[in-house]
Amino acid sequence: MLDNLYTQAGAAQRLRSSPLGPWLDSFVDWLAELGYTSGLRRSNVVLAADLGRWMASQGLSVGRLDESVVDAFLKRRRTQRDRRRAAASLVLAHLRAKGVTPPTADVPDRSVFVVHEQRYAAYLQKERGSAAGTIEGYLAVVRDFLGRRFGTGEVDASALTAADVGAYLGERAPALSPKTIAYRAGALRSFLRFLFLRGETAVDLSTAPLMSQTRYRATVPRYLSLTEVEELLSTCDPSTPAGRRNRAILLLLVRLGLRAAEVATLELDDIRWRSGEIVVRGKGDTVNRLPLLSEVGEALSAYLRQDRLADAPTRRVFLRLCAPIRELDGRGAVSSIVRRGLSRAGLHPPVRGAHLLRHTLGTGMIRAGASMAEIAEVLRHATPSSSMIYAKVDLEALRALARPWPIVGGAR
Repeated sequence: MLDNLYTQAGAAQRLRSSPLGPWLDSFVDWLAELGYTSGLRRSNVVLAADLGRWMASQGLSVGRLDESVVDAFLKRRRTQRDRRRAAASLVLAHLRAKGVTPPTADVPDRSVFVVHEQRYAAYLQKERGSAAGTIEGYLAVVRDFLGRRFGTGEVDASALTAADVGAYLGERAPALSPKTIAYRAGALRSFLRFLFLRGETAVDLSTAPLMSQTRYRATVPRYLSLTEVEELLSTCDPSTPAGRRNRAILLLLVRLGLRAAEVATLELDDIRWRSGEIVVRGKGDTVNRLPLLSEVGEALSAYLRQDRLADAPTRRVFLRLCAPIRELDGRGAVSSIVRRGLSRAGLHPPVRGAHLLRHTLGTGMIRAGASMAEIAEVLRHATPSSSMIYAKVDLEALRALARPWPIVGGAR
């Protein structure tokens, strides 16, 4: 309530006298639930009252509040526009939740690409069993390709040629790495195969030599040494909420080999404390159970007991640290935590995302004498061939297999 924020007599009453006054008490309580500090709550409620007074001066009722009214309000204010927009957006969301203002208008996407994207996404999900991250990445490539080929005009899939795809990749190549270009080529091959299967192209353009492909598993996996892993973990201060949360995330990645998306979507019910296991919902809607290692369990327990809000509006384990309090923004947020930790530790590996720690686990297992079958089981690879990349880092075993150089005439 407003009375809990202001000690001066009459301050809360003056705010309640504004046109938005009847809803400011519940607005303040809602901000508290989202994790806003008392200072931010005071700031937002003052700006909300200013919005209400301006609406009254314009003869606008509270029920008329929408995005266009917010834009008009900001044009009349020369200072703190970003803060005013944020406060007005919060007020609007709160009033919509209360049913005071109409809900957001559902404006259908009428772009020329949306029909193709929706059908292609359904094909990837239902027929190919692709993960959400794969679908999202492929759609971004397809959207960019169609936009450059057809502009804002009608999309005519039958007019596509291999030259169109080659020209697109050639145009994008100077600004992107070879690996990224290979990824885009793979996404377009998938899309072109979809178009052919649906009868939208006369020939299967996916078989055309669009570009030289990056050799599959041609490189040694990037990983951290045991010392570097400890340096990374030491950047997490166990006396702070951020340190406890980030340490739990890093341990899930490097001790259990979880993917970034699996960490971001982990829910409270997935941690089985009594049976000592953790349920992982992985790629292709697979569900696996992994042992909850004591080190990982202790880190999770410290974070959950001390930092995670018990009444958070989500069952996800890991939440943002600043308001509004909600679940992490997907796998990108998890990889950002890894990158920031590497920077603080002074580590500069060529690959800096969350998958670096998954490779670190696989590499450590092969060097400790684990079999390929054991690595595949821990990392939950769909096929045994996915684990073969780790054989390249077992240099001692490879030396034992190498034959001596032939000697001719006593010289090598």
